Amino acid sequence: MIVLHRLGHNAEQFHLNPDLILTVEATPDTVVTLTTGAKIVVVESPVRVAEEVRTWRADILKDALGRRRDEAPVRGSAMARVVAGRAGERPSDRPPLTALDGEQATEDSVRPADYPER
Repeated sequence: MIVLHRLGHNAEQFHLNPDLILTVEATPDTVVTLTTGAKIVVVESPVRVAEEVRTWRADILKDALGRRRDEAPVRGSAMARVVAGRAGERPSDRPPLTALDGEQATEDSVRPADYPER
């Protein structure tokens, strides 16, 4: 959650889930519109709100990626089964690639997703 301050006499502090933010406007006060339709007038500038959201998302991704590398998956979970299944797998064990028209494909004949044929 990010910490913002309601515009008013006391500049009341509150926590907001950034996933609920739809828009942030400066009219001239900063108005945060939520996906629920609620509007909140805050002290922070739109740039500051965007920086808070960006920092929050970066921290979430950093924690998730760090945990993924440092911790083993929970025993018996779907991820643990996938990791265990891939541990002894060789490239020749994988099913063959298929082309878009159903013909047998090779590694060289498959186009990257950035350059679709159709």
